[in-house]
Amino acid sequence: MYSIVSTAIIRGIHSVPVQVEADVSDGMPMFEMVGFLASEVKEARERVRAALRNSGCYLPAKRITINLSPAHMKKTGSAFDLPVAVAILAALGIVPDQSLASLLIVGEIGLNGSVQPVEGVLPIVAEAGEQGFTHCMVPYDNRKEANLISNIRIVAVKNIREAIGFFHGTVEMTQETQADPQTLRAEQADGSDPAQKTQMQQEPDFSQINGQRLVRRASEVAAAGMHNLLMVGPPGAGKTMIARRIPSILPPMCRQEQLELAKIYSISGMLRQDHRMMYKRPFRSPHHTVTPQGLVGGGTIPKPGEVSLAHKGVLFLDELAEFQKSTLELLRQPMEEKQIQISRLHGSCGYPADFMLVAATNPCPCGAYPDMNRCRCTQSAIDRYLGRISRPLLDRIDICVETSPLTFAELSADPVNESSAQIRARVCAAWELQKERYAGSGIYFNSQIPADRLREVCQITEQEDTYLQQMYQQSNLTARAYHKILRVARTIADLCGSGRVETGHLSEAFCYRSLDRRYWERW
Repeated sequence: MYSIVSTAIIRGIHSVPVQVEADVSDGMPMFEMVGFLASEVKEARERVRAALRNSGCYLPAKRITINLSPAHMKKTGSAFDLPVAVAILAALGIVPDQSLASLLIVGEIGLNGSVQPVEGVLPIVAEAGEQGFTHCMVPYDNRKEANLISNIRIVAVKNIREAIGFFHGTVEMTQETQADPQTLRAEQADGSDPAQKTQMQQEPDFSQINGQRLVRRASEVAAAGMHNLLMVGPPGAGKTMIARRIPSILPPMCRQEQLELAKIYSISGMLRQDHRMMYKRPFRSPHHTVTPQGLVGGGTIPKPGEVSLAHKGVLFLDELAEFQKSTLELLRQPMEEKQIQISRLHGSCGYPADFMLVAATNPCPCGAYPDMNRCRCTQSAIDRYLGRISRPLLDRIDICVETSPLTFAELSADPVNESSAQIRARVCAAWELQKERYAGSGIYFNSQIPADRLREVCQITEQEDTYLQQMYQQSNLTARAYHKILRVARTIADLCGSGRVETGHLSEAFCYRSLDRRYWERW
């Protein structure tokens, strides 16, 4: 007696089809699993045996062989439990095998027969629909994320008995568990979703920030062109407050961005608690003690890191100089390529990492430098502290600004500042200009303009060219820093509605590069 069940395994943010073959034959009673399996997959043998027994399905004294193919790919995770159980039931004739051809199954099972949630259901279901499957059986606790995909029917089961009941027609997919993706999209688009409204009302707003006009402006420019931003200043000057409000001035995500982000969170096991988190741009703020694997991803079984969890949003690194230098250096590649590639013995996988880096740091260990009346740090201590942030990393940060301590008048004034909504309107307009300009080119923001297209995009006249030459020679810029200035100037021009980059736009862009020379000129 033979049966075959379709399932899948996660590789990166994509799924790879896996076939679970079951053969039940006469011979010495045994239960064997083959197919290049990790230890947790091999343990499914005992989980399935006990779960079937406790569900009223007793295995006969026969030779049971399970093969997971393709055999060259290592199988990891516990999502094979339910497919293995169904394959055995089909081989025993308990469930009809003709109903398995258009069905994909994932799920972990407990010893009592309950079906437990697993990670990565969303990308598995999404690609199952593209591969022609009409139904997908998933754990009940994964039903919300699975139902975000509209081109496939979801069968959410709580235990093995319900799974068997589905094959015999005694358990139907109810309207209660079947979400309407079109309704969810409409709610997200018009803001009528109550949960989303509550989130928007509770979000930090720029109207709550007093003073710091330069940093507020720099944040707007950074958001308009998705430029990386570094804030340097003493403790309590408002660096963290401003950083936490930057997502509130970013335009909403499109449907494609939402699904891509949701896949990352699904793989990390973070989506099933709140599937609506896919509607808001992420803000990730790892502690400075984060490990390299926690920041960029990895591990024995590779998982996305903070750079991927911040995809299409903001990665905020507070106390930047407190991070391990070797950990910070890992950011250089994903900042350039917008993705991270993780290689392991049995293969490699990639995760998207298109984030906006926002960082904040004190200028010295005590935070008072360059006010030498208050700073008690030695010059060597300051050099060591700032030296943890390398020049190559600084060259990848487009905008550097200083946050100065607030005066009492600024602190006690009534908040009459621009709201995030007002700033976001200008940012949205700048994004639309970039969308039209770079349509079909693979470029989305000014921060991504290739060096060979900068002159074409910026449309610089002879007057601006002379100004650029003077500033380049005076400031001793690197080629990368020069290109960054042009990209930032293009964004400033877009915020002003100007078709070309003018001297005033270049001057403001140069101001955003003066701070790193002031503090890091030794490196």
